[in-house]
Parts: sequence; C-alpha cells; structure tokens
Amino acid sequence: MPAFRAACLGGIYNNYLALEAALRDAHRQGVDAIYCLGDLGAFGPHPDRVFPLIHDHGVRCVQGNYDDSIGYGLNDCQCGYTDPRDNHFAQISYDYTFANTSANNRCWLKHLPQEIRFEACGQKVLLCHGSPRRTNEFLWESTTSTHFLEYLVKEADADVILATHSGIKWKRALSRDRLFANVGVLGRPENDGHTHVWYALLEMKSDAPPEIQFVPVEYDQRRLAREMREEKLPEEFVETILTGWWTTCLEILPAKERRRGRF
Repeated sequence: MPAFRAACLGGIYNNYLALEAALRDAHRQGVDAIYCLGDLGAFGPHPDRVFPLIHDHGVRCVQGNYDDSIGYGLNDCQCGYTDPRDNHFAQISYDYTFANTSANNRCWLKHLPQEIRFEACGQKVLLCHGSPRRTNEFLWESTTSTHFLEYLVKEADADVILATHSGIKWKRALSRDRLFANVGVLGRPENDGHTHVWYALLEMKSDAPPEIQFVPVEYDQRRLAREMREEKLPEEFVETILTGWWTTCLEILPAKERRRGRF
C-alpha cells in the first residue's frame, strides 16, 4: 500500500544537541523526508552548529520569523510578543543569535521559502511557521476553534497544515479527513516539568486519513545548559532547559496553557 512518512521538526532554537538526537531517531524510523518548520536560531548557544546538521541530512526548511530577521539583519526577532518582559528576553536571545551566526548562514536563511507545499498519497500538505496567514501568528490549542482551522485549510487549499511557533505541540482532526497540527519545538521543553523535547512524524496512506505521532527526544540537556552558561546566556533560559518549566515568554500563553506550568 502506498505510504509516505516525514519527520517534521519545529523551532530548533540553536539546540544542536536535540537536533542531532531527533535526526538520528528520524532516520531510525525510516522516514522518506525531513522538514524543519523554521526558527533555527534563538534561546540556545552556538547557532552555527545547527547548519551543518541541516545540510548534511538534507533537511528542507521553512523560513520562520527568526530566520527572516537574522537573514535580513533586522533589529528584532519579529516574535510577536507584546509584554515588555517577554520582549526583553527575546531581544537578548536575538542579539546573541545574530552576533554568532556567520554571514554565509545569514544569507542562506534569507532565501528560505515562507512555506513548503507537496502532495503525497493524493493529499495536499502545507508546511508553514506560525500559520498560512502570518509567519508569527500564535495558534494555541485552547483558543483556536475548529471552525477557524476548517477555514484555514479551505483558504490554503490544503488537506494537512503543519505549523510550529508557539512551542507547544497539539493536533486536531478536521472534516473530510483533513488535519491541523502544531509539531512542537526541539529547542526547549514544553513547560510541563519534563526536560525532553518533541518532533512530529507525519504518516500518509492512500486509503486512510493522515496521522501525526509526536515523538519525545532525549538529549544531553546538562551539556546544553553548561554551554549556555559559558556563553553568558540568561540563567532564566538555563533553568528552563534543566527543569522543563518556562521562565520566560509566559505572558503570551493563554490561561489554560499557562496553568499547566509552574509560573
């Protein structure tokens, strides 16, 4: 029976150690393709360590808001935050990432596509960063209606839409065997007290609805935390890596998602 399987990676956030682990697992799963839905930089240390992994493993990438900003040399990450504290930490992260991303890698980010489309098993797939409407749009499980998602897939002429940006995975089956999913991120844990991160496996068959499986990724978070401290990144970032609880970017969270966290 014809089938297609793809590994879909959300925000890398400079976490090259988690990226290495996810790529190993994706190859073990025997996937047909690997995609990254954007935001290669942010949060973690050593941005340039991500790019060789992306190139060596043939990962096709969507341009996230971070990638657009780094590529074009903008003043901030275009993350979409409105709270001053969120923006304060976002600026520290952005300034560090921009300063430590090589000119060649910045140029490569500049030319990434804002979306990737393909067809598999008779179904149309759209990969984007925030949403098909806006790169930095936050779509949260608790506040995004099924009616709105039905509208998005119709307007986008897609059967499957996969996005990231918010940092928390979720999925929803839609009418006519269509699907929306946020694939989560590799760059930091999910504000649930667990230190592993996530990617998504998309499986498509000619005689069945598309399916998404979320895959946990264990990596050496203590090494990452040590390198973050060596690079003088904020201790708030380090705490998130070591504990699994978000300490920044909290004000953007809807009430239901924030209640799941410690802060």
